[in-house]
Amino acid sequence: MQTSTTRFQTLQEWLAWQETLHPTAIDLELERVSAVADALHLRTEVPTTVTVAGTNGKGTVATVVAALLQAMGFRVGLYTSPHLLRYNERVSVNGEPVSDDDLCRAFAAADAARGSRTLTYFEFGTLAAAWLFRENKVDFQVLEVGLGGRLDAVNVWDADVAAITSIDLDHQAWLGNDRERIGWEKAGILRPGRAAVLGEVSPPASVLREAQRLGVRLCRFGQDFMFDGSIAGGRWCWAGASADLGLDPDLTTALSGARGQNVATALAVVHLLGLEDRLDQEVLRAGLGASPPGRLQRVPGTPEWLLDVAHNPQSARELAGWLARHRVQGPVVAIVAVMADKERGPMFAALDPEIDVWVPVPIASRRALAAHELARELGALPGSRVIPANETGAAMSVAMEEAGRHGRIVVFGSFLTVQAVMERLQAAGVNTVPV
Repeated sequence: MQTSTTRFQTLQEWLAWQETLHPTAIDLELERVSAVADALHLRTEVPTTVTVAGTNGKGTVATVVAALLQAMGFRVGLYTSPHLLRYNERVSVNGEPVSDDDLCRAFAAADAARGSRTLTYFEFGTLAAAWLFRENKVDFQVLEVGLGGRLDAVNVWDADVAAITSIDLDHQAWLGNDRERIGWEKAGILRPGRAAVLGEVSPPASVLREAQRLGVRLCRFGQDFMFDGSIAGGRWCWAGASADLGLDPDLTTALSGARGQNVATALAVVHLLGLEDRLDQEVLRAGLGASPPGRLQRVPGTPEWLLDVAHNPQSARELAGWLARHRVQGPVVAIVAVMADKERGPMFAALDPEIDVWVPVPIASRRALAAHELARELGALPGSRVIPANETGAAMSVAMEEAGRHGRIVVFGSFLTVQAVMERLQAAGVNTVPV
């Protein structure tokens, strides 16, 4: 329980206050959060740190790395963002989200240490995660970058191994308008003389230049390592040597496309940590089967639901590829809502061949594109059929009627789009736990 000297008694009170404390929701600089981290002594005796940046896939890589380390018997803290249903999803210790009381205690500690400094919502959460990881005496902390890398709050800790996943256009207002500039921002998590994994075949030249400047021991997907899930049991390849992993057939089937690439990146992180010899069958099954919610997440039923937080062109192309490889007998219906600052044209162009009916819907965000404007853009697609809905429940009813028993409903466009649908599915008693 919280004491009478604590500013707030409940998690929701803390979170609501944090949203109003700092003048802007996003303020990319490290001076304030560094000072508070030092006041809390969070940068002394730091656990082994893995930091993961990238446009797409970073949540998956962080989750798989944490699951592999936990399966090896280590105590592991995992920090990810954003959350889908509960804020507690962001901070977990050994696979279990921390409690409301734990977060309130951590927020109170950060509040007491900050003095007159203001902190953003994300900065408060980052400090709370590190505080709880120290309290729980974790062996490893796995930190997912929230935005960019160079000036993201998690970058106040030095990564023992850094991972940069695929890079695409997203958050251009803060990171820049091309892959080179965005790549340079994400390369800010690299540290001189330490190791890093690059999880795409052709990373921006800016990332490679920064790694060379810092003397980083670099391991690249497609050159130093790769994963082939198309063969029976799966094959992991490292620096010319290969090993059959002996995975279950259902697991290797799931490790296709970007998922396999992200798994390979996670395995490379484990290799650079010097723990590859501990990747036995039990560890591999536990680690490679781990997935954050809302990433190509299938919810069986009639019709089937597919929940995916794709919200930029690269992730939309991956979603379209998955749909092309996993067709259903009936219509494919998309419930969609997006933020106004996203590159929507390439997203919709990639997915339009795989979608029979579009159902645009409003979501609760000031950043969201108005549903009527979204409907207009979707209506301009060749041969498209658009049925607007005025709220999530109505969108789900329309989608189920259009998809029928043999179709599929795809929910994508933002975390908030998936969140709204997932909440209603759970309220209806549908099991949405990733399997």
